[in-house]
Amino acid sequence: MAAATGEKKNLEVRSVTGKDILKVLPDLSRLRIVVFRDWPYLYDGTLEYEEKYLEKFAAAKGAVVVTAYDGDQMVGASTGAPMIEHADEFGEPFRNAGCDISKIFYCGESVLLKSHRGHGLGHAFFDGREAQAKKLGGFTHSSFCRVVRPDDHPLKPADYAPLDPFWKKRGYAPVDGIVATYDWKDIDQPGETTHKMQFWMKTF
Repeated sequence: MAAATGEKKNLEVRSVTGKDILKVLPDLSRLRIVVFRDWPYLYDGTLEYEEKYLEKFAAAKGAVVVTAYDGDQMVGASTGAPMIEHADEFGEPFRNAGCDISKIFYCGESVLLKSHRGHGLGHAFFDGREAQAKKLGGFTHSSFCRVVRPDDHPLKPADYAPLDPFWKKRGYAPVDGIVATYDWKDIDQPGETTHKMQFWMKTF
């Protein structure tokens, strides 16, 4: 457990693994629905879907949830697990590119309330997940993916600043040709639509 930097002195970051992950799933579900509703994901989520999705994640061998708490409230969280334990939609592009997915650690979603951004938690989330990968051993790369949206999307905020500079500072770069697709319901759509997800990768 480590205190995060910033003005909020009671922020705490914890790495949760094994069966303890089940204890944080309810808070994580609610947090994902709130944060992912904003740009660029525009995710119109439900607790029922979140519970099913996260139960599968919790069962993954080597999974970790890096949580951030402000007192008793979870204000941010980030997930990670070996790529081979994730859905086929994510592993298939790497297999098609000739990659050995057993050597790739997948850094899943990071969600953080707007009120708690700018306090170093983004780095803490990557630190915790990469530490889990190194603890498990055998991984040569770490990867994550981001949704691809058109620049002229009607719901894109005028003041939106992409996280590309932050990710590049962490040593990640987009990988040409490694793109997955995933379906979910956008807040402005009547049903689920398919979204492109561009992968970024870092060599350990």
